[in-house]
Parts: sequence; C-alpha cells; structure tokens
Amino acid sequence: MAHIDLKKLSSRLWAKKARPFTIVAALFLIFLVWQIVSRLPGGGPQGGPRGAAVAVDIAAVEHGEIRDIGTFSGTLIPKSYFTVVPKISGRLKALYVDIGDELTRGQLVALLEDEEYQQQVIQAEADLGVAKANLDEAASSQELAQKELERARTLHEKGILSVAELEAAVSSFGTRNARHKVTQAQIANQQAALETARVRLSYTRIRAAWETEGGARFVGERFVNAGAMLSSNTPILSVIELKPITAVIHVTEKDYFRMKNEQPVALTSGAFPGREFMGRVARIAPLLKETSREARVEVEIDNLDGALKPGMFVNARIEFVNKSDATVVPTSALVNRGALQGLFLADIENKKAVFQAATVGIVEGDRAEIVEPAQLAGYVITLGHHLLENGTPIILPADAPGAAAPAPKKAPGDKR
Repeated sequence: MAHIDLKKLSSRLWAKKARPFTIVAALFLIFLVWQIVSRLPGGGPQGGPRGAAVAVDIAAVEHGEIRDIGTFSGTLIPKSYFTVVPKISGRLKALYVDIGDELTRGQLVALLEDEEYQQQVIQAEADLGVAKANLDEAASSQELAQKELERARTLHEKGILSVAELEAAVSSFGTRNARHKVTQAQIANQQAALETARVRLSYTRIRAAWETEGGARFVGERFVNAGAMLSSNTPILSVIELKPITAVIHVTEKDYFRMKNEQPVALTSGAFPGREFMGRVARIAPLLKETSREARVEVEIDNLDGALKPGMFVNARIEFVNKSDATVVPTSALVNRGALQGLFLADIENKKAVFQAATVGIVEGDRAEIVEPAQLAGYVITLGHHLLENGTPIILPADAPGAAAPAPKKAPGDKR
C-alpha cells in the first residue's frame, strides 16, 4: 500500500479552492481603480464621467473692431538739460534765481566778486591811453622827418646838400617811420588786452544761455549758495526744459520693427488717474543693446500745462494695427489640445461640444481675433472646456438659445 503525504494533498486542494477568490478580488480592484480614474478631470474617454454631460458657459462669436496695442513702461526726462558753471574761480557774490524759477535766454543768474577784474579793465584802459599818446608822438615825429627828407632831396638836387646829408635825412625818416609802426602795433596789443580784461570781467556775470529754440527753461537744481568759493567749472544750477518733455521707453525686437517716427502714443501716469497724455515717437535708436536686447525709443509730449515732471514713471500705449471687421471671441474660449490650438464650439441643437482648430491673430485684453477659420460663427464654450473632448455632451446655461426651460415648481399639496 502506497504512502500518501496528507500535508501536500491538503495544500493542493486549498490552492484550487482559493484561486477563484483571488481572481474575483483582482477584478474588483481593477473595476474600483477604473471608476476612480474615470471621475477625474480628463480621465475618461470624454474628459468627465463616462457618458456624463458637462455643464458649460458659452459666448457668441462676434464680428467687430479689434486693435493690436503695445504696452510699454518708461520714465520722463527733460527735453534738454544742462548745468550752469563759472569759467573763472572766485567767491559767489549773489545768486538771483532759485529752484523752479522760469528762465529766459541770456538771463543773469549769478554774480562773482569782480573787483579784481574791474581793476584789470582800468589798468588795460590806462595802458591803451599811454599807447595812443605814444602813437600821436610817433606820428608827429614821422611827419616832421618826412618833411625834412623832402627838403633834403630838393636841396640835394640843387647841389646845396651833399650825398651824406641826404642819406642822414633818409635814415632819420626810416627810424621815425619804424617807431610809428611799433606804436601802432602797441595800440593793437593794448586794445586786445583791454578786450581780454573786459571778457574776464564779463565771466563774473554768469548767465543762462542756450542756442537751440524751444519752450521755457526752468531751474531744476541749485548746487551752491551765495558766499561759496567756486573754482572754474563748479556746477551752480541745472537748467531743464519741460515744454515739451520726453518719455523714454525700451522695446524688444518683437516690437522694434513696428515702431515708426511720428507714431501717436497715449501715456498715463499713476499721479493723474484717468488722465491721458498724447505724444508722438520722436527718435528710435538704431541698435538694440546686447545686454538687454532692447532699443531706446523717445516719445515727445507737448506738456503744455507742465503737469508732467522729469523722473515720473509712465505707461505708454501704441496702436500698431486696427481691424474694423474681425472675428472675435473671448480669450477664455481658447484651448490647447496636444499640438493644436483652438476652441470648442457649442452645438446648440445636439448639445455637444465640437473642437475647432483655430489660428489666433490679435489679442486685446480678454478678446482674441480668430484668423482661421475666417467664417467662424455661432457660440463658443468659455467655461468647462477642460473637461471636454470632441463630441462630449454638454449642459447649456438656462439663458442660452435652445436650452430647455426649467420645469415649473409644484405648489404645496399639488399631487399632479
């Protein structure tokens, strides 16, 4: 009689009985995971619970105006700026203007001590007087020598004077004539010295002068006070031009090639809420900086009332394109599905979402232009499209065209 291993036999019987339970448990776990995943957004075949409709919001496709507007930030600077400095050193005797004062061309703004320079002028005038007296004396001597020479020549022709006496007369005339020319040169030299002294005296009177035309200039800053000792080229005042004023903005290469001179620009400032200042593009830099990849653009604003000041922060808006009959949808309707950009159209009749690939043009705020397809019409889905795929059933808003009217509420006690 063969020996039977009861332990091995019992384990084999138990394995055959347990296998169906293991299979059932595995199937139940798979079903449970599928139910959880299908209820996640985008988890099921149609983005929501299998076969369930998705509540959405819709908006009509419009045809109207849309603008391509570039928005930039910048800073205001004066149209022109320069500092007033003395050409000579000295003590600042008086300062006639202060910060904010309006200036006229050539206005006297400061005075240096000028006693020394006045004395130099007096000395130069005296030296010039002496030179003029010397010139008169030299001229008289020259005239007398010339007469003596003419008389000697006449007497020599008659044989009364010898050749030696004639040569002496010629020599005397040459000497006095040379002296006359020297005194004339001295006169010119003294006149130049006098003009130099007067010019240096004028340097003690410091004026605000500029060559270019333009609006009013103002004192922007004062760097010293009366009584200060100044060396040459020490800044005293800064002078700025505010009417017009310049706004400096920086643009990237995307917008650089769309910039044009005389392009209208609308500017706003946080200091003046609700107010808009109009300007125009005045200068465009011919290069983009390597560090920032941006180009400098200067916008000129008339600033007739002087409200805008240098150093203020401004926002600038430039209109590049204006289309009057564009196909426009809300930007909230735009979606990406894989490599495609598009939107979901609401099929009102069948209450389904239809994906439509689209090419987007101008984007202005919360509105976007649809370039392709050109004849887009109907309604687009603006809310809930993250749960949608092509053909997903949708629940339309109560006020949407074609939406089912809500059932009337039953009155209490009404059993109908």
